Amino acid sequence: MKKVLFIVPFMAVFVIGAQAQDIKSKEVPAVVKEALLKKYPKATKVSWEKEKGNYEANWGGKSGEDTSVQFTPAGAFVEEVHAIAISQLPANVAPYVKDHYNGAKIKEAGKVTDANGKHFFEAEIKGKDLIFDENGKFVKVD
Repeated sequence: MKKVLFIVPFMAVFVIGAQAQDIKSKEVPAVVKEALLKKYPKATKVSWEKEKGNYEANWGGKSGEDTSVQFTPAGAFVEEVHAIAISQLPANVAPYVKDHYNGAKIKEAGKVTDANGKHFFEAEIKGKDLIFDENGKFVKVD
């Protein structure tokens, strides 16, 4: 009698961190949409994501993400991020990344304004956002 061996491949799915999740406009609470329209009446072709429990609206530019803003589920403003060229980051950001992240490439950059009006810079590497103050001093990983 001949024996047949069946090998069944399997797939494992891993979720790393709290990545942003695209959502449909109908999934965004009305209070959040109202807050967006009140603060940014000219925002058009808005796409939505849910990130860390907040709602993020994205619009503008070729990628549709030149401007991103976050609101809490209650509609409170959290932050605004404007995409900038990597060359517009403060001069000491690139050396910091090179020294602390094995020369990782900065994929995207942004200028951040929080709810208190304080400004920061954001440099995305390896799926993480590195946050720097206005002078380019490292603040945290977000």
